[in-house]
Amino acid sequence: MSDGDFSVFIVDDDPGVLRALARLVAAAGYRTQTYQSPEAFLARHDAAEPGCAVLDLAMPAVDGLALQQLLLNNGSARPVIFVTGKGDIPASVRAMRAGAVDFLTKPVSGEALLAAVSRARALDAQVRRARNETASIEARLAKLTPREREVLTHVVAGRLNKQIAGDLGTAEKTIKVHRGRMMSKLGLRTVQDLVRLAERAGIPPRS
Repeated sequence: MSDGDFSVFIVDDDPGVLRALARLVAAAGYRTQTYQSPEAFLARHDAAEPGCAVLDLAMPAVDGLALQQLLLNNGSARPVIFVTGKGDIPASVRAMRAGAVDFLTKPVSGEALLAAVSRARALDAQVRRARNETASIEARLAKLTPREREVLTHVVAGRLNKQIAGDLGTAEKTIKVHRGRMMSKLGLRTVQDLVRLAERAGIPPRS
């Protein structure tokens, strides 16, 4: 992904600051989208678009921290960088605990802002990769029948086909068929691969 594929959403109620930050970021090759209010930003926000948000801390009605929380509540993992005119330590602590990438004081150093955007870009890519992987695993698991899903939990617990057959009250050859179909649908060859997939999907082995 090039810098041009990554958008920096800047939200600040001061038009002058908004223009200055946008120029700085655009000069580094990033796409910029500017908003003078959190409401305007939220009205057009698309969580699927790669990018980070640069938020002014102190804004009327909805401040930066509240906007960060609204994004989190909506299930958006959008990386956030805060800028503020005051050295507000308690606010910065709250922001960082909520996952903010950085907390910068105005006048913002161009070098510090671009370094924060670079970290946000890496974080955004990491989160999107993880989400795509999870979605792929869930789609593969959705192909399984209830019985195949049940067999999966026994296999990852290390049980043999004969043991699984005894637990489920069926023939061993039937378990072999279910197991083969389950592995084929998931696109896996080894039990080790199946165990790793189950761990990523949060599927506990049958006790």
